Amino acid sequence: MPTKSPAKAAAARGSQPMLHQKGVQIQEFGTVRQLPVGLSHDARMYSCERLNQCLADSQILYGLYKKHHWLMRGPTFYQLHLLLDKHAGEQLALIDTIAERVQTLGGVAVGDPRHVAEITVIKRPPDGVEEVPAMISRLLEAHETILVAAHDAAKRADEMGDDGTNDLLVSDVIRTGELQAWFLAEHLVDTPLVES
Repeated sequence: MPTKSPAKAAAARGSQPMLHQKGVQIQEFGTVRQLPVGLSHDARMYSCERLNQCLADSQILYGLYKKHHWLMRGPTFYQLHLLLDKHAGEQLALIDTIAERVQTLGGVAVGDPRHVAEITVIKRPPDGVEEVPAMISRLLEAHETILVAAHDAAKRADEMGDDGTNDLLVSDVIRTGELQAWFLAEHLVDTPLVES
């Protein structure tokens, strides 16, 4: 039986996409591949576990920022609407950086929102609209949860010789989170603009 040349086979398919393809899972979540990055399996495994927790919590924090950005109310609406959107953008950049570090270490970054919801330790907000101080407090609590874990994970990554993960946690996650927490916390200070 004659076989078609690759060019004739491609022409026979035309430009129709090959839809509904299925595949096998080639790496399970919670595992690490061996990559030539100069770190032990245990160090990479530990860092991937801690980074995935940070990644899940940061994705929830990003979602909270967007939710509160949309639902902001009151006399400080404009300022907070812009601030929360700015912080959300910074969190989105962090999320990508954290996920790429997991991949660099040979792990599998948590990405499906349903999986993120299973992993996160950030408390779920009510579905409706909260008062502005409660929204800000909720963001601050999420930041503190992430920051406490990031400090611990950075210290342990350093002890295991994973300088890259330590640097990411300290230089990106912690520094960004601390600055964002400061900006938010100042909105909860009840001081008059003018004293008489």
